[in-house]
Amino acid sequence: MHEFMKNPKMVAVGEMGLDYFRNISDPKIQRKIFREQLQIASESHKPVIFHNRDADDDVIQILSEFPDVIGVAHCFSSDLNTAKTFVDMGYYISFSGNLTFKNSHLPGVAKELPLDKLLVETDSPYLSPVPHRGKPNEPGRTRFVAEKLAVIHDVSLAVIAEKTTANAKNLFDL
Repeated sequence: MHEFMKNPKMVAVGEMGLDYFRNISDPKIQRKIFREQLQIASESHKPVIFHNRDADDDVIQILSEFPDVIGVAHCFSSDLNTAKTFVDMGYYISFSGNLTFKNSHLPGVAKELPLDKLLVETDSPYLSPVPHRGKPNEPGRTRFVAEKLAVIHDVSLAVIAEKTTANAKNLFDL
């Protein structure tokens, strides 16, 4: 992986992280591998794309061990305190189609976060946004996530598109 990271086309390390939702992998092994991947990101000076599912405290603890690493909380689904902690640590928060779901708590989270720390994504083929919920997701549907962010922040879709594009360019040094 170290050699792979030397390729100038590689803009980030990921997806990595912790997923305690289904107990498929031993959490101790997940934590060990997460630390190893963060070390690679640190050594290669690349941002990370990390996954966090039902593992907030452990993710925060491990990320805090690598203060020089920045990145994005991919497909964010946690609470506001976790989001604010990630932002305070220098991370971006990326929202997917679950932001648009009827009973989602995520609009309340997104509203409290600064636009200069937000990204949008698909998590394709999962989490297709309303009005396509239940169908396979695809890149063109990020528009619905961006539209929801525009409503939440009471700004135009153009502002969200400009901000999230600038954020991605900044994070990934594009």
